[in-house]
Amino acid sequence: MKKVSIGSGSGFWGDMLEPAIEMAERSDVRYMGFDHLAELTMAILNRMKMKNPESGYIPDIIPWMRQLLPITVPKGIKIITNAGGANPIQAAIETQKIIKEMKLGEMKIGVVFGDDILPYIDEIRNQGWKFKNLDTEEEDIDRIRDRIVAANAYIGADLIIEELKNGANIIITGRVSDNALYVGPLMYEFGWKYSEEYIDQIAAAITVGHIIECSACVTGGMSNMWRVSKRPWEIGFPIAEVYENGEAVITKTPNSGGIVNQWTVKEHLLYEVIDPSNYVMPDGIADFTSVKLIEEGPNRVRVTNMKGKKRPDTLKVCIGYRDGFIGEGLIFFPWPDALEKARWAEKWVRERIKRLGVNFDELRIDYVGVNMLHGESAPIDDKDFNEIGLRIAGKTRTWQEAEAIRREVTHLWTMGPIGASFGIPLNVRPVIALWPSLVPREAVKVESNIMEVKE
Repeated sequence: MKKVSIGSGSGFWGDMLEPAIEMAERSDVRYMGFDHLAELTMAILNRMKMKNPESGYIPDIIPWMRQLLPITVPKGIKIITNAGGANPIQAAIETQKIIKEMKLGEMKIGVVFGDDILPYIDEIRNQGWKFKNLDTEEEDIDRIRDRIVAANAYIGADLIIEELKNGANIIITGRVSDNALYVGPLMYEFGWKYSEEYIDQIAAAITVGHIIECSACVTGGMSNMWRVSKRPWEIGFPIAEVYENGEAVITKTPNSGGIVNQWTVKEHLLYEVIDPSNYVMPDGIADFTSVKLIEEGPNRVRVTNMKGKKRPDTLKVCIGYRDGFIGEGLIFFPWPDALEKARWAEKWVRERIKRLGVNFDELRIDYVGVNMLHGESAPIDDKDFNEIGLRIAGKTRTWQEAEAIRREVTHLWTMGPIGASFGIPLNVRPVIALWPSLVPREAVKVESNIMEVKE
């Protein structure tokens, strides 16, 4: 039975590069997928592109291609990445320059774009479509329309498959779904189509892609297995050995650290999942409740019995919009009386904000080391802590109000209780909020092409 090995080289913008290099060097993977995008990343990248039309892609792609391509090209490993972000064409141009500069030979770069629907979002609305907020159920975007900075649909693997058929050695995309980076090559290799016959196989590809898409999060990172993970400082990234019948074995780079067992796989199966029986993706719908896991040996978990449903008629679209500013300050108080000092400082800041007449949509005050993660549900023991940090953050409509909150916290250095300690004062930052919605699949104008590198 035909088998294809595919590995995850990145799970987010800023992930470690060394495990990806080690995978390329030590394993026999045929493909490596590199996911760099989170839900609001596209808004950030679109703002970068507005300032400079030649930016808007994930800048990591340049040093990563420089270090990976000399390894992957001779071994015939194909790279598929969504690092194109808001500007996949420019990311491909930069990659083309690296290939020529390093004299890596003739190559084809597939570019997938068109997920950006902002240029014609009003055209879609004029046809009667409403962009209902999936979280708040607000009917349409009228309230935020003039503040929208990005609107990117999660597209599927269709054009990744097309560019693999066209002979692409590297594929650079915009906002495809994370697991489309893996669904595409698996559908291409096994000849699976978007038809009734292959629904379960595509669901298997989605399931496998979901398991490995966040790199080390299934090999011991972000895991309850942290105590038994071996040499986590040398953690290996995950590899899926996928068979034509849809079954797969999840493993990791040979001789690497970390751990893969049924628990790390279960943990990641449920990561970022609302309904495990309906994991809705642009390529299909996977049912994780049918999945069976078998540990075949150390760091080898077989995944079987994947089931699914046909792909949906709509695509998720993440609309990013300007939503005010955050002013934030951080100050630390030492023993003795650290808790009493922090409470005194909280009252001082509240009274100062009231005196200045600063308006805010939300004010959050955390005691670092006490309740910063658990909030109001965390009990505060009336004891003499060694130290307590006070974090005060206010969300406001204007920059000036956010700056006032930030500045008042800095005044505690000289006006607060003795021993107050500051780091570097934080800057006011704009808030980009998320409006999750749906868009008809046929309304999204997705395109792709091949950029050739000639010797």
